[in-house]
Parts: sequence; structure tokens; C-alpha cells
Amino acid sequence: MSEKKKTTIVLFSGDYDKAMAAYIIANGAAAYDHEVTIFHTFWGLNALRKDENIEVKKGFVEKMFGKIMPRGVDKMGLSKMNFAGVGPKMIKDVMKEHNVMSLPNLIEMSQEQDVKLVACTMTMDLLGLQKEELLDGIDYAGVAAYLGDAEDGNVNLFI
Repeated sequence: MSEKKKTTIVLFSGDYDKAMAAYIIANGAAAYDHEVTIFHTFWGLNALRKDENIEVKKGFVEKMFGKIMPRGVDKMGLSKMNFAGVGPKMIKDVMKEHNVMSLPNLIEMSQEQDVKLVACTMTMDLLGLQKEELLDGIDYAGVAAYLGDAEDGNVNLFI
């Protein structure tokens, strides 16, 4: 019996379309029986933020980051043609027309397929994000844990 293939993805971007790409690839790899890890760092952590405002104690700078960054994946902008928020609405309408899964559904599917969703703890500290503000059922780790997963990876991507 051969060893299970591994796919690791670093999601650095906070753009809706780039997060979509990461989760489409992750779900595809999981469907092909790969062990998949998505390591969310910097703006990619926004893909793990809960939609609702969670009251947690923060300093001034952390509060400002919290206000500036999108809360929940549906608030994320596009990398191109954002048009002050009109672009994401347009692309979501087109996706719906073509029966393409939304990003929240892709994230849910990845959790159902046991994709390991990891929040970078160093970036959480830098941006003032706390565990209560992120989705349930995810892992928390630093770069060493990601490198441990990636070391044996058959596919390693940076998005």
C-alpha cells in the first residue's frame, strides 16, 4: 500500500478569488484522497474570520485592524476589478448562474473532507485576532508546523 499523498497550501491573500482558488484546489486534492493542509497567514486569515462581531478585549491597534479587515469571507474583495465592492457581487451572481459553489460552501466542504485548516498564530498576534473570532474546528500553529506538513508534500502552493 502506498503512502497517502500530501498537498499543502499557504493562503497569504485576503482576496475572494484567490481564496476560492485555494479552496477549490484543496477540495479537489481531498477528493483525490490527498491529506490536505491550508495554512492561513496574514490576509489569508480573513477567510477564517466569523461573520459576526465577537466581543474580545483588544488594544487600540488590534481594534483598528479588526475594523479594517473584512469580517467573514463574503466581505472579502476581488484581486482585480473590485470596483468599490460591485465586482464581488457581480462575480457571485455569475457563479450562482453557473452553479459554482460559493466560498463559504467550499470552506464547509473542506472541513467535511477533513482538510486541515490552520491559522498562523504569529500573524494572529500581529493582527490582534483571537481564537473566538475565527471559525470553529480549525487548528492553530506556527510556521514550523506548516513546514512539517509541507516537507513531505507532493504539492506545495503559495496563494
